[in-house]
Amino acid sequence: MLSSAPTRWPPRLVTVPGLHGSDGAHWQTWLERQFPRALRVEQADWDAPNLAVWSAALAASLARERGPFVLAAHSFGCLVTAHALQAGILGADVAGVLFVAPASPAKFRFAGAFEARRLKVPSILIGSETDPWMTLAGARELAQHLGSAFVNLGDAGHINSAAGFGPWPRAKYFIDTLVHCEAPRRLRDERVEGGEPAFAW
Repeated sequence: MLSSAPTRWPPRLVTVPGLHGSDGAHWQTWLERQFPRALRVEQADWDAPNLAVWSAALAASLARERGPFVLAAHSFGCLVTAHALQAGILGADVAGVLFVAPASPAKFRFAGAFEARRLKVPSILIGSETDPWMTLAGARELAQHLGSAFVNLGDAGHINSAAGFGPWPRAKYFIDTLVHCEAPRRLRDERVEGGEPAFAW
């Protein structure tokens, strides 16, 4: 049955920081200022990474808000986001995911078992040739397992504030790309009776 309710679009930005959170100079903090109503997932203990606990916190954050959402994850936050999506605890309101400098699952075995499987949502994974937390080959392999488009950012360290990634317009470009690529499918799936779109550009 087709719905005549207006589509909630564009999606709301949600940032998912990694270990120790993201400081005020971090690109995630900058990115939040570029989008109205941006939301940051908070963890009870930023120094105690745990896939199950952090994934539950992510799910709870989204459950309290109105979607759809586009997620921008960094480092261990990438593993948390992928884990939550694969576990099916985020619902159907995630329009896309940007994974930036994912941490190697091998470095976080103590935080819980992680299995990389193909995601059901569009995603882009950004890797770095000089990331101490994940080799470029490892990032590319993870992108293949997740079904993500892969971007090699070159000599970019861990793509955080320490590596000089504060204001980062390309991050906004990647988010906009995810939103614009997903929009036609949403338009197709959510047409109202009579063939008129439920939302307009």
